Amino acid sequence: MSELNPSTADFAALLNESFASNDLYEGSVVKGTIVAIEKDLAVIDVGLKVEGRVPLKEFGVKGRDGELKVGDEVEVYLERVENALGEAVLSREKARREESWVRLEVSFEKGEKVTGQIFNQVKGGFTVDLDGAVAFLPRSQVDIRPVRDVTPLMHTPQPFQILKMDKRRGNIVVSRRVVLEETRAEQRSELVQSLEEGQTVEGVVKNITDYGAFVDLGGIDGLLHVTDIAWRRINHPSEVLSIGQTVRVQIIRVNQDTHRISLGMKQLETDPWDGIEAKYPISAKFSGRVTNITDYGAFVELEPGIEGLIHVSEMSWTKKNVHPGKIVSTSQEVDVMVLEVDPVKRRISLGLKQTLQNPWDAFAERFPVGTEVEGEVKNKTEFGLFIGLEGDVDGMVHLSDLDWNRPGEQVIEEYKKGDVVKAVVLDVDVEKERIS
Repeated sequence: MSELNPSTADFAALLNESFASNDLYEGSVVKGTIVAIEKDLAVIDVGLKVEGRVPLKEFGVKGRDGELKVGDEVEVYLERVENALGEAVLSREKARREESWVRLEVSFEKGEKVTGQIFNQVKGGFTVDLDGAVAFLPRSQVDIRPVRDVTPLMHTPQPFQILKMDKRRGNIVVSRRVVLEETRAEQRSELVQSLEEGQTVEGVVKNITDYGAFVDLGGIDGLLHVTDIAWRRINHPSEVLSIGQTVRVQIIRVNQDTHRISLGMKQLETDPWDGIEAKYPISAKFSGRVTNITDYGAFVELEPGIEGLIHVSEMSWTKKNVHPGKIVSTSQEVDVMVLEVDPVKRRISLGLKQTLQNPWDAFAERFPVGTEVEGEVKNKTEFGLFIGLEGDVDGMVHLSDLDWNRPGEQVIEEYKKGDVVKAVVLDVDVEKERIS
């Protein structure tokens, strides 16, 4: 018994020496050699007479495909040495995790991307294998837009950005979204730099709003404003465009800082305002369609892209202070006369009443001075009576012309609104639109 003790002590000393020479510390990663493969286990010698068994599956693909053989050198994690006989508790997975943590901490400090595979779904997100270390991928960090089905992304090596690392708790949080946004920003920047003002490109209508349409130019969107879709008036972009439609557009403006791109479609067509004065000479009459009615007049489309305004004062000879909507209606075809053309301001002034006969001219022709007329008393004022006459015009009988003998102030009291009276035409002033 006493002889046994020194040998045990010698063995322990030898073992310690071996640990010292081989850096064989419990709780660290050590190098070992495969000395045997038994069914699904690899027997690994990690130093002088210290062996342990590791399941082959812990070696990942190599272990599954039978690539590991006796004599191969591997790194394993030495959890503890069980007894003096040199049995060791080894783990390949923990070794991988340890190696990974060291590598990942370097990547995290440098802000570099790491490669991993999504392998499982957990509460609030997914787990990602970063070559041995397990990280958490929150659902909000999977993609730029919410993803309904993550199945196609699982078990595929892809880049991630580490957002947080806590070695003590063993926590790693990663993001796939950050990587995608970065890539997208780079692509956008490259694409914006390749675009030039005046260039014609093709794009797909992605979204339609009241003020225009967003067109995808292959990774970056440009705004096609409603006023740049066509030369003619468009009330809503959906009248002309639909989502998914491919369109040819011209780049009008590019802002390299904000990556904002303004697009135009009408710029690819001939400007209908070119040579407008020759096309629409002053005093010429044309036919057009009423497109819009406002308080101050009505807009008339003379041809696609060319609109003129009939000011409220040019709508009727007789109806004054009446809303334009009482005289014309939207989509009505009307005859108009060109009054003024301004190619710089892109304005055409039109007249509606000029295409109709001036009722004072018509009255003067039909009822020359001295003719007797009949009409209804429309109004009584301090200086005479207003009488409604043929052609929607009014004539005035001055107080002094009411009676030869009596004062007018007295005679006017005998008349009331609605009375039908006879009178004689004394004078017609067409310019001032007055009949005495």
